Amino acid sequence: MASLRYRARKRTAFYLYTGLARCLRNLPEPAARAAAAAVALAMRRGHSMTVRMRVEHLRRVLRDTTGAEPDDRLLAAKTREAYLAYARYWVEGARLPKLSKELVDSRFAVEGREILDKAMAQGNGVVMALPHVGSWEWGGSWLDSVGYPMTSVAEVLDPPELFEWFIEQRRAMGLRIVPLDKDASAALIKTLRSGGLVGLLCDRDLVGSGVEVEFFGETTTFPAGPATLAMRTGAVLVATAVYIGPALGHLAVIRGPIDTTRTGSFRTDVARITQAIAREFEDYIRRAPEQWHMFQPAWPSDFEAERARRSR
Repeated sequence: MASLRYRARKRTAFYLYTGLARCLRNLPEPAARAAAAAVALAMRRGHSMTVRMRVEHLRRVLRDTTGAEPDDRLLAAKTREAYLAYARYWVEGARLPKLSKELVDSRFAVEGREILDKAMAQGNGVVMALPHVGSWEWGGSWLDSVGYPMTSVAEVLDPPELFEWFIEQRRAMGLRIVPLDKDASAALIKTLRSGGLVGLLCDRDLVGSGVEVEFFGETTTFPAGPATLAMRTGAVLVATAVYIGPALGHLAVIRGPIDTTRTGSFRTDVARITQAIAREFEDYIRRAPEQWHMFQPAWPSDFEAERARRSR
């Protein structure tokens, strides 16, 4: 019976998720944005763990940026902006598969395009390290439009129909998605060795076996994948963020390359390079903390706070 209930919940989630995506895609754009904003602002008033984490992450970044504890009014304003940014992220992600490459290009600007062009011209592939900032899917769609299609990985979703739908949506955006399983590393290495581009969201350690880094004043872990792939293949490693705005546009910022020269053991070099990625991400997030879509615990203190809350 429990198994039947579980499958029913997953099927319901599948129909709800895909149905909402179709609605956001087919509504007139102003109506889709307004509807998503209303839902997001309602979510902001909740008391779930995701709301608490979003507020605490904003508090941490603002404190780091200004050197002072943010007051309640500033934190409330930034939280509101964060949920509106997340609403826009979902609307634009839902609508992106049906947009023409010409429209995507007209709404896209790039800082550091020359870094990317030079890196791709070397022929050893490019690893693009990305934080959950702004709208990385728009960046992937633009990359496809200029002849640099991006391969990325994604956690396998349940039910399988949802994951297949997710893969198809990303394919329509110009992205190739590799399931995060035992074969993922080989697929990414093959892409890089053929001179392709791999983009990895890497400000959250999903597996829990990452590399320790100092990140906004506390030790946490980041995935070792970007550093490991770059060192194993000779690919160029760059840090990139894709911001929402200004207006209806998007702005990609590409920095690097990050130095992947071997200086010691493989393990110590991976740790050094991953720490360099974390420093780049701090700068990207400070630039627009309300666009950092991180609703899950990101530091050990986050997990400790949630455990303490549950024990009360």
